[in-house]
Amino acid sequence: MSTARTHSVPRVIFDLDGTLVDSEPNYYEAGRRLLARHGVPDFSWEHHTRYIGISTRETLESLRAEYGIGAPVDELLIAKNRLYLELARASTEVFPEMRKFVERLHERGVPMAVASGSSRAAIEAVLGGTGLAPYFTLAVSADEVAHGKPAPDVFLEAARRLGADPADCVVLEDAAPGVAAARAAGMRCVAVPYVPGTAGDPAFHGAELLFAGGQSEFTARAADAWLSGTDR
Repeated sequence: MSTARTHSVPRVIFDLDGTLVDSEPNYYEAGRRLLARHGVPDFSWEHHTRYIGISTRETLESLRAEYGIGAPVDELLIAKNRLYLELARASTEVFPEMRKFVERLHERGVPMAVASGSSRAAIEAVLGGTGLAPYFTLAVSADEVAHGKPAPDVFLEAARRLGADPADCVVLEDAAPGVAAARAAGMRCVAVPYVPGTAGDPAFHGAELLFAGGQSEFTARAADAWLSGTDR
Protein backbone atom coordinates (compact mmCIF):
# COMPACT_ATOMS: atom_id res chain seq x y z
CA MET A 1 0.00 0.00 0.00
CA SER A 2 1.36 3.42 -0.92
CA THR A 3 0.03 6.77 0.24
CA ALA A 4 0.34 10.43 -0.53
CA ARG A 5 -1.02 13.26 1.62
CA THR A 6 -4.21 12.73 3.63
CA HIS A 7 -7.24 14.98 4.14
CA SER A 8 -10.55 15.17 5.93
CA VAL A 9 -13.15 13.90 3.45
CA PRO A 10 -16.77 15.14 3.41
CA ARG A 11 -18.05 13.17 0.35
CA VAL A 12 -17.13 9.72 -0.96
CA ILE A 13 -17.99 8.47 -4.45
CA PHE A 14 -17.68 4.76 -5.22
CA ASP A 15 -17.31 3.05 -8.53
CA LEU A 16 -19.54 -0.03 -8.44
CA ASP A 17 -18.26 -2.88 -10.61
CA GLY A 18 -14.96 -4.29 -9.42
CA THR A 19 -14.77 -1.80 -6.57
CA LEU A 20 -17.79 -2.38 -4.35
CA VAL A 21 -18.89 -5.66 -5.89
CA ASP A 22 -17.30 -8.45 -7.88
CA SER A 23 -19.61 -8.09 -10.85
CA GLU A 24 -16.97 -8.63 -13.52
CA PRO A 25 -17.61 -12.40 -13.81
CA ASN A 26 -21.25 -11.61 -14.58
CA TYR A 27 -20.32 -8.93 -17.11
CA TYR A 28 -17.90 -11.31 -18.75
CA GLU A 29 -20.46 -14.10 -18.97
CA ALA A 30 -23.11 -11.73 -20.35
CA GLY A 31 -20.64 -10.49 -22.97
CA ARG A 32 -19.50 -14.00 -23.83
CA ARG A 33 -23.07 -15.17 -24.40
CA LEU A 34 -23.91 -12.08 -26.44
CA LEU A 35 -20.87 -12.40 -28.68
CA ALA A 36 -21.52 -16.13 -29.17
CA ARG A 37 -24.94 -15.22 -30.55
CA HIS A 38 -23.19 -13.03 -33.11
CA GLY A 39 -20.70 -15.61 -34.26
CA VAL A 40 -17.84 -14.97 -31.84
CA PRO A 41 -17.32 -18.27 -29.96
CA ASP A 42 -13.98 -17.65 -28.27
CA PHE A 43 -14.28 -14.43 -26.26
CA SER A 44 -11.87 -14.96 -23.35
CA TRP A 45 -11.65 -13.59 -19.81
CA GLU A 46 -8.26 -12.09 -20.73
CA HIS A 47 -9.89 -10.18 -23.58
CA HIS A 48 -12.67 -9.03 -21.27
CA THR A 49 -10.19 -7.54 -18.78
CA ARG A 50 -9.11 -5.00 -21.40
CA TYR A 51 -12.49 -3.31 -20.96
CA ILE A 52 -12.64 -3.18 -17.18
CA GLY A 53 -13.43 0.39 -16.20
CA ILE A 54 -14.95 1.27 -19.58
CA SER A 55 -18.70 1.87 -19.91
CA THR A 56 -20.83 -0.92 -21.35
CA ARG A 57 -21.77 1.16 -24.40
CA GLU A 58 -18.18 2.06 -25.23
CA THR A 59 -17.10 -1.55 -24.70
CA LEU A 60 -19.76 -2.77 -27.13
CA GLU A 61 -18.82 -0.11 -29.68
CA SER A 62 -15.25 -1.37 -29.59
CA LEU A 63 -16.19 -5.07 -29.74
CA ARG A 64 -18.68 -4.43 -32.55
CA ALA A 65 -15.93 -2.83 -34.63
CA GLU A 66 -13.36 -5.46 -33.72
CA TYR A 67 -15.54 -8.42 -34.68
CA GLY A 68 -17.49 -6.80 -37.51
CA ILE A 69 -20.87 -7.28 -35.83
CA GLY A 70 -23.69 -5.83 -37.90
CA ALA A 71 -26.25 -5.27 -35.13
CA PRO A 72 -26.63 -1.66 -33.92
CA VAL A 73 -24.97 -0.74 -30.64
CA ASP A 74 -28.31 0.08 -29.02
CA GLU A 75 -29.59 -3.40 -29.83
CA LEU A 76 -26.44 -4.99 -28.42
CA LEU A 77 -26.68 -2.84 -25.30
CA ILE A 78 -30.25 -3.90 -24.59
CA ALA A 79 -29.38 -7.55 -25.10
CA LYS A 80 -26.27 -7.44 -22.90
CA ASN A 81 -28.06 -5.57 -20.12
CA ARG A 82 -30.83 -8.18 -20.16
CA LEU A 83 -28.31 -11.00 -19.90
CA TYR A 84 -26.35 -9.21 -17.19
CA LEU A 85 -29.41 -8.43 -15.08
CA GLU A 86 -30.41 -12.09 -15.09
CA LEU A 87 -26.97 -13.02 -13.77
CA ALA A 88 -26.69 -10.09 -11.35
CA ARG A 89 -30.04 -10.78 -9.71
CA ALA A 90 -29.06 -14.40 -9.19
CA SER A 91 -25.71 -13.68 -7.56
CA THR A 92 -23.44 -10.66 -7.01
CA GLU A 93 -20.76 -10.69 -4.33
CA VAL A 94 -19.91 -7.61 -2.26
CA PHE A 95 -16.24 -7.40 -1.34
CA PRO A 96 -16.34 -7.95 2.45
CA GLU A 97 -13.92 -5.18 3.41
CA MET A 98 -15.72 -2.75 1.11
CA ARG A 99 -19.00 -3.49 2.88
CA LYS A 100 -17.31 -2.83 6.22
CA PHE A 101 -15.91 0.42 4.87
CA VAL A 102 -19.31 1.59 3.63
CA GLU A 103 -20.84 0.72 7.00
CA ARG A 104 -18.13 2.69 8.84
CA LEU A 105 -18.72 5.77 6.70
CA HIS A 106 -22.49 5.46 7.09
CA GLU A 107 -22.16 5.34 10.86
CA ARG A 108 -20.24 8.63 10.73
CA GLY A 109 -22.85 10.24 8.49
CA VAL A 110 -20.54 10.61 5.48
CA PRO A 111 -22.61 11.20 2.30
CA MET A 112 -21.85 8.56 -0.31
CA ALA A 113 -22.72 8.10 -3.97
CA VAL A 114 -22.17 5.49 -6.67
CA ALA A 115 -20.87 6.60 -10.07
CA SER A 116 -20.72 3.73 -12.53
CA GLY A 117 -20.33 2.86 -16.19
CA SER A 118 -23.23 0.42 -15.80
CA SER A 119 -26.81 1.16 -16.77
CA ARG A 120 -29.15 2.56 -14.11
CA ALA A 121 -31.14 -0.69 -14.16
CA ALA A 122 -27.95 -2.66 -13.46
CA ILE A 123 -26.88 -0.31 -10.68
CA GLU A 124 -30.27 -0.52 -9.00
CA ALA A 125 -30.41 -4.30 -9.34
CA VAL A 126 -26.98 -4.75 -7.77
CA LEU A 127 -27.41 -2.23 -4.96
CA GLY A 128 -30.86 -3.59 -4.13
CA GLY A 129 -29.87 -7.23 -4.35
CA THR A 130 -26.80 -6.83 -2.17
CA GLY A 131 -28.44 -4.65 0.45
CA LEU A 132 -26.14 -1.70 -0.25
CA ALA A 133 -28.82 0.69 -1.53
CA PRO A 134 -29.73 2.27 1.86
CA TYR A 135 -26.17 3.47 2.38
CA PHE A 136 -26.00 5.66 -0.73
CA THR A 137 -27.47 9.11 -1.17
CA LEU A 138 -27.61 8.70 -4.95
CA ALA A 139 -26.28 6.81 -7.95
CA VAL A 140 -25.20 8.10 -11.37
CA SER A 141 -24.90 5.97 -14.50
CA ALA A 142 -22.57 6.78 -17.38
CA ASP A 143 -25.70 6.57 -19.55
CA GLU A 144 -26.81 9.84 -17.91
CA VAL A 145 -23.77 11.88 -18.97
CA ALA A 146 -22.12 12.77 -22.27
CA HIS A 147 -18.93 10.74 -21.89
CA GLY A 148 -17.92 7.68 -19.91
CA LYS A 149 -14.64 7.13 -18.08
CA PRO A 150 -11.82 8.14 -18.48
CA ALA A 151 -13.74 11.39 -19.03
CA PRO A 152 -14.70 12.94 -15.66
CA ASP A 153 -18.39 13.45 -16.47
CA VAL A 154 -19.93 10.78 -14.24
CA PHE A 155 -17.94 11.87 -11.18
CA LEU A 156 -18.64 15.54 -11.77
CA GLU A 157 -22.35 14.79 -12.05
CA ALA A 158 -22.24 12.83 -8.79
CA ALA A 159 -20.55 15.77 -7.07
CA ARG A 160 -23.13 18.17 -8.50
CA ARG A 161 -26.01 16.07 -7.20
CA LEU A 162 -24.32 15.78 -3.82
CA GLY A 163 -23.97 19.55 -3.74
CA ALA A 164 -20.23 19.20 -3.26
CA ASP A 165 -17.18 20.83 -4.76
CA PRO A 166 -15.13 18.23 -6.68
CA ALA A 167 -12.11 19.08 -4.53
CA ASP A 168 -14.10 17.92 -1.49
CA CYS A 169 -14.77 14.49 -2.99
CA VAL A 170 -12.81 11.25 -2.86
CA VAL A 171 -13.37 8.49 -5.42
CA LEU A 172 -12.82 4.77 -4.87
CA GLU A 173 -11.85 3.02 -8.10
CA ASP A 174 -10.53 -0.31 -9.33
CA ALA A 175 -9.51 0.50 -12.93
CA ALA A 176 -7.06 2.86 -14.61
CA PRO A 177 -9.74 4.70 -16.66
CA GLY A 178 -11.68 5.40 -13.47
CA VAL A 179 -8.62 6.71 -11.67
CA ALA A 180 -7.89 8.95 -14.66
CA ALA A 181 -11.50 10.16 -14.60
CA ALA A 182 -11.28 11.01 -10.90
CA ARG A 183 -8.10 12.97 -11.42
CA ALA A 184 -9.61 14.79 -14.42
CA ALA A 185 -12.56 15.72 -12.20
CA GLY A 186 -10.19 17.29 -9.67
CA MET A 187 -10.99 14.67 -7.04
CA ARG A 188 -8.72 12.62 -4.81
CA CYS A 189 -8.70 8.90 -5.41
CA VAL A 190 -8.30 5.65 -3.51
CA ALA A 191 -7.30 2.96 -6.01
CA VAL A 192 -7.89 -0.75 -5.43
CA PRO A 193 -6.94 -2.45 -8.72
CA TYR A 194 -9.34 -5.24 -9.65
CA VAL A 195 -6.46 -6.83 -11.56
CA PRO A 196 -3.45 -6.31 -9.25
CA GLY A 197 -1.08 -6.81 -12.17
CA THR A 198 -2.28 -3.50 -13.61
CA ALA A 199 -1.18 -1.52 -10.55
CA GLY A 200 1.89 -0.34 -12.46
CA ASP A 201 -0.26 1.51 -14.99
CA PRO A 202 0.75 5.19 -14.88
CA ALA A 203 -2.86 6.20 -14.16
CA PHE A 204 -2.68 4.51 -10.77
CA HIS A 205 0.32 6.65 -9.85
CA GLY A 206 -2.07 9.61 -9.60
CA ALA A 207 -4.05 8.03 -6.76
CA GLU A 208 -3.53 9.49 -3.28
CA LEU A 209 -3.93 6.03 -1.77
CA LEU A 210 -3.07 2.88 -3.72
CA PHE A 211 -3.70 -0.67 -2.53
CA ALA A 212 -1.45 -2.25 -5.16
CA GLY A 213 -2.45 -5.77 -4.13
CA GLY A 214 -6.10 -5.05 -4.87
CA GLN A 215 -8.92 -6.37 -2.72
CA SER A 216 -6.59 -8.81 -0.96
CA GLU A 217 -4.69 -5.82 0.44
CA PHE A 218 -7.58 -3.41 1.00
CA THR A 219 -8.96 -3.08 4.51
CA ALA A 220 -11.77 -0.89 5.79
CA ARG A 221 -9.61 0.12 8.75
CA ALA A 222 -6.72 1.36 6.59
CA ALA A 223 -8.98 3.26 4.19
CA ASP A 224 -10.96 4.79 7.04
CA ALA A 225 -7.78 5.81 8.85
CA TRP A 226 -6.56 7.56 5.71
CA LEU A 227 -9.85 9.35 5.23
CA SER A 228 -9.88 10.43 8.86
CA GLY A 229 -6.30 11.61 8.62
CA THR A 230 -5.26 9.38 11.54
CA ASP A 231 -2.38 7.63 9.80
CA ARG A 232 -0.35 10.76 9.07
